[in-house]
Amino acid sequence: MTDVHNDALDLDDFDTILSPDIEFSGALTCGKSFLIRGKVSGEVTAAGLLVIDTQAVVEANIRAETVIIFGSVKGNVTAARKVEITSTGKLTGNVTAPDIHMETGHYFNGRSIMTEKKSIE
Repeated sequence: MTDVHNDALDLDDFDTILSPDIEFSGALTCGKSFLIRGKVSGEVTAAGLLVIDTQAVVEANIRAETVIIFGSVKGNVTAARKVEITSTGKLTGNVTAPDIHMETGHYFNGRSIMTEKKSIE
C-alpha cells in the first residue's frame, strides 16, 4: 500500500513543488523531496522522495531515492529504495528498484527489474 496518499499530501513535506501551470523541458535535479504537478520532459533526478501528482504528465527518465506515481510517466524509472504506482498512476517504461509496489487499477507497460538497495548517484 502507498505511504503517501494524494488527498493527504502535506505541502510542507516537499522542498520543491512544480505547479500545475508549469511546463519544464530539460534536465531537472533536486537535492531533496520534490512534488511534480505540472508537465516535465527530459531527465529528472531527486535525492529524496519524488511524487508525480495525479494531473502531472512526465515524459522523462527518472532517478530518485523513492518515486510515487499518481499521474502519468513515460520513461524509465530508477529508484534506490522504492517505486510505487498507485491506482491512478500510469507508467510506460521500465522500472528498476529493490522494492516495487503496484496498486490495483494502475497502468504499467514495461519491464520491472528488482535490485539491491543503494543510493542514487
